Amino acid sequence: MKKLVLAYSGGLDTSYCAKYLSKEKGFEVHAVSVNTGGFSKQEIAEIEKKALQLGASSYLSIDAVETFYDKVVKYLIFGNVLKNNTYPLSVSAERIVQAIEIVKYAKKIGANYIAHGSTGAGNDQVRFDMIFQIIAPEIEIITPIRDKKLAREEEIKYLQENGVDYSWEKAKYSINRGLWGTSVGGEETLTSEKPLPDSAYPSQLQEKEPQEVKLTFEKGELIAIDGKKDSPVNNIVKLDALASKYAIGRDIHVGDTIIGIKGRVGFEAPASLIIIKAHHLLEKHTLTKWQQFQKEQQGNFYGMLLHEGNYLDAVMRNIEAFLTDTQKTVSGDVFVGLYPFQFRLNGISSQHDLMNASFGSYGEMNKGWTADDAKGFIKILSNSGKIYNHVNPSDD
Repeated sequence: MKKLVLAYSGGLDTSYCAKYLSKEKGFEVHAVSVNTGGFSKQEIAEIEKKALQLGASSYLSIDAVETFYDKVVKYLIFGNVLKNNTYPLSVSAERIVQAIEIVKYAKKIGANYIAHGSTGAGNDQVRFDMIFQIIAPEIEIITPIRDKKLAREEEIKYLQENGVDYSWEKAKYSINRGLWGTSVGGEETLTSEKPLPDSAYPSQLQEKEPQEVKLTFEKGELIAIDGKKDSPVNNIVKLDALASKYAIGRDIHVGDTIIGIKGRVGFEAPASLIIIKAHHLLEKHTLTKWQQFQKEQQGNFYGMLLHEGNYLDAVMRNIEAFLTDTQKTVSGDVFVGLYPFQFRLNGISSQHDLMNASFGSYGEMNKGWTADDAKGFIKILSNSGKIYNHVNPSDD
């Protein structure tokens, strides 16, 4: 039989693929799901049970949470990456790691085919296909949903005709959880004017009494919460659990998809937003003006390339090296206030705080220069403007 690895989530599209490819096309289907956060052991067990019932020869769940952090999330924090100044790339970033793990497994077991359930109208088809083609161009990519242009009703009918009668009732809101946040889609996100109702978000308001939390960073990584050290991944999970009780981190992202159309998606990412904003505040205190400027350019570029599926381009490793180098002095505590539906950055404490210089305080007394020094500096600084206005006296 022809050995095929299927990127399997347990949803309708990949369930159709498992049955169709094994029954109709005669593939030896090896179903694989990659956990980048958000899956419990019970959920993984249910996914395995369904995969085998649908005709898969085997099922494997790959735990890639730490890999996801080390290879992607860490650099999203270093770069303070928010797509369109809004979205922390919660789910889109996961697809890259998932695709890499899947193709590595396919090569390991000697599969000549890889399949996924993406449609022809979204970003994921680009991300998956690009990773597969770059790493393993010899492996053929099979995409039944995209190629057959299948509607949801057609998939359900086929499965029912073949004895698969799971409840495929479409949920009012699609929820996709991961380490770096949760996406929320519904009929409102298909419009331009409607907001998602509070009930659409997976976390509801539980805490109303404000509290302050101390986040400790070491070279840009979150190493402790309120003085309790743990791994960055565990700290992300802990902060997410804490902040989600305040219903923090809700928003709707509007952006340009890879295929050129506008897209709108809701998300809930309390830990991501707090960490990025807290990290950014710490950098404002510990990095120079030009470090911050250049980081902003490179961070945005990194996020864009990642979103577009270009993770394997060599320039991404160059940017990662740059971002890592900028984090040498980004260590210290950030104090964050948590409130219902919002958080506030209260301040920082760091031995690398550039405000602690002995030269003076902004707007107050200076100790490093005289009044005549300041006048001379300003006179020279204005030279280019004086020259331009002398040559172009009528230019407003």
